[in-house]
Amino acid sequence: MVAENIVQVKKRIEDACRRSNRNPEEVTLIAVSKTKPASLIKEAADVGIRDFGENKVQEILEKSVQFPEDFRWHMIGHLQRNKVKQVIDKACLIHSVDSLKLAYQIEEEACKKNRTVPILLEVNVAREESKYGFFMEDTESAIREIKDYPHVKICGLMTIAPFVDDPEENREIFRKLNQFYVDMKSKNIDNVTMSVLSMGMTGDYEVAVEEGATMVRVGTGIFGAR
Repeated sequence: MVAENIVQVKKRIEDACRRSNRNPEEVTLIAVSKTKPASLIKEAADVGIRDFGENKVQEILEKSVQFPEDFRWHMIGHLQRNKVKQVIDKACLIHSVDSLKLAYQIEEEACKKNRTVPILLEVNVAREESKYGFFMEDTESAIREIKDYPHVKICGLMTIAPFVDDPEENREIFRKLNQFYVDMKSKNIDNVTMSVLSMGMTGDYEVAVEEGATMVRVGTGIFGAR
């Protein structure tokens, strides 16, 4: 089932790229494996998936030792500051940096380990009270503060759009973040690459791809409902 689902998801990504004149190779599919057993992760790996998204630090710690080193584990859930030191050398990318305090904590722990940690800033485009993240109007100043941290590398932006029945309802959110992302890229800020735009989940990833996503995070669409 997992293999067939991945084929279907990849085809939908390719179709969305075709509709928006994009190269499908620009889009990385992250299989969101939170709460899923190693057997299902192996099924995904058997058809070429190497990028896996986890919400909890504990799951990254447990799963990363069970699989080869070429697996890339993405921290996509809310990261508590007291868990930072456990995850910074296990996650290839932290998608969910949602505050200056968290960014500073990552800098402090990365400095101790003498490593540079790639991060995305989480942007709460829809201003949902139930979600974490910077509001759009505060994001550039956050970028300009974090860029001076020597052990943190801002690689782009991430958002979690509202859960909606019609994915078209989220198009404007994805479009807004993409416009901001392009704007930030054009400013060529030191220590900021703006090469990753992580947006879109099972319910709306096709719209996200049409609006410029370079990473989509698909869980239910690959592994089935939790």
